[in-house]
Amino acid sequence: MSTTSSARLLKLALPLVRTHGFTREALSRSVLALPPGEVHAEPLSDTTVSALFGHGDLARRTLIDAWLKDGLRHMALVPGVERPMEPPVNFDANTSAAAGSVKKATVRDVLRARLEYNEPVLPYLPEAFALLASPASGIPPLDPTQVIKHAAYVADEACHVTGDQALQLDWYTRRAAIAAVYAASELHQLASPQTAYSFLDSLLDTSSTLKSSFDEVSLYSSYIFKSWRGIIKSSGIFL
Repeated sequence: MSTTSSARLLKLALPLVRTHGFTREALSRSVLALPPGEVHAEPLSDTTVSALFGHGDLARRTLIDAWLKDGLRHMALVPGVERPMEPPVNFDANTSAAAGSVKKATVRDVLRARLEYNEPVLPYLPEAFALLASPASGIPPLDPTQVIKHAAYVADEACHVTGDQALQLDWYTRRAAIAAVYAASELHQLASPQTAYSFLDSLLDTSSTLKSSFDEVSLYSSYIFKSWRGIIKSSGIFL
């Protein structure tokens, strides 16, 4: 199969993560989701999966990376928020002008959308993040900073989608703060999915959060780093 076919099958494998996790099996069954005339009667062989996506856990890493990138695209699809507009003083009820306006999506909107994207695969995320944080050899020590990087990409996409125009030092501080808020919310989501959105809202509603100093961001980062180490160690992936 060609590189184009590999990319296509990888995309078809993403919905299968909901039922099969971030596994080589999900990749092998991607050919069963092809349209009529192209669909295979049997899943891909393990040898073919290795040839297309990598040997061993490398194939799983490829699937996880594709899923994370698709999560960023999902954020960009958040529609603008519909807000009512006050009618003008000389408003004529017979006019056809719509009494409404559209406001751009906010950071809150896109971060909530990204948490929503996690929901169908929450049971598989701890192991997926543990795998990303593991060295290629599969032998500890683990490096949770590799997992935390994805929060930085989420923060950057949130600012891009919402048209954030922060400059120079503010650019870095704002994105660091948003990344810390998102990472903390995602950690909370793994432990308590029902309260994840209210937890995110509480962080965003704290007046100092998005105007955070580097000290505040450092405090969040320390908490996130320690929490991820605990999740990764308890995932059982290396047992």
